[in-house]
Amino acid sequence: MAAGRVPVLVGPTAVGKTAVALALAAHWPLEVISADSRQVYRRLDIGTAKPTKKERARVVHHGLDLIDPGTRYSAGHFARDATGWIAAVRAAGRMPVVVGGTGLYVRALAEGLFREPALDPTRRRRLGARAARLEPLELVRWAGRLDADFRGGGRQRAARAIEVALLTGAPLSHWQRAAREGGTIVPWYIVLTVPRAVLHARIARRAEEMVRRGLIEEVASVLADGYQAGAAGLDGIGIREAVDFLHGRRSRDSVAEAIAVSTRQYAKRQETWFRHQVEGPVITLDATRPPERLAAEIAEAWERT
Repeated sequence: MAAGRVPVLVGPTAVGKTAVALALAAHWPLEVISADSRQVYRRLDIGTAKPTKKERARVVHHGLDLIDPGTRYSAGHFARDATGWIAAVRAAGRMPVVVGGTGLYVRALAEGLFREPALDPTRRRRLGARAARLEPLELVRWAGRLDADFRGGGRQRAARAIEVALLTGAPLSHWQRAAREGGTIVPWYIVLTVPRAVLHARIARRAEEMVRRGLIEEVASVLADGYQAGAAGLDGIGIREAVDFLHGRRSRDSVAEAIAVSTRQYAKRQETWFRHQVEGPVITLDATRPPERLAAEIAEAWERT
């Protein structure tokens, strides 16, 4: 086991991260550091698919129920808070395990936040106009010339690499390396995956269960206390579909399916993010298998590192 490393369990929504984290408690005296940008909000337990009270009684979770709806909570704020939680867990002789699907939160904690130097707005607009006239392949070629460590991507990523290199005098990879030096953990990634059809079925079951457990009533209660629909915490998948029903924009019977459709789209973006953005030691596991088996494999792999 490498000193200083922290297990970071990631994957798309509904893949089974919580179940695997709970199963890991049979192997490690762990506490979970939740990296979920929606579960920081109080009261929205069903709508944000928080671990249940029973699950939280089994394993301590940090990062849940931090703020009221309507309040903003940034990735930088998370990184600062999580650093404190991790230190406290370690001081208690226990093991922190970061669990979640919000990629920016994970990156902020593991790699620090990229804070670019000030860019001259006039030069930036001129450069943007010129970049807009170039074909995507030409943009990628220029990005590679200006930054030897450019890892590819679409038009937006290439244009960003060109902009930073020309306007700061240093390639984007330089600034990203500087940011990583500000990271507060050495991540050891576990990425959970399942076939697309399996994930879609799990998402559909979760959406139906959310409505059955009282999602709509939960959201109605929050709105009745004066919180505005669309405010921070009330603008996420699941919540907004319930709001649509409460405002007469959809039928109750359509809520679960609408949630499932939006969640599938979000899960696809998560999968893409974790496939291309996670760096460092990574193990990828097929989460169609029982959580207990996955937890045993994770514990064995951890001991071998």
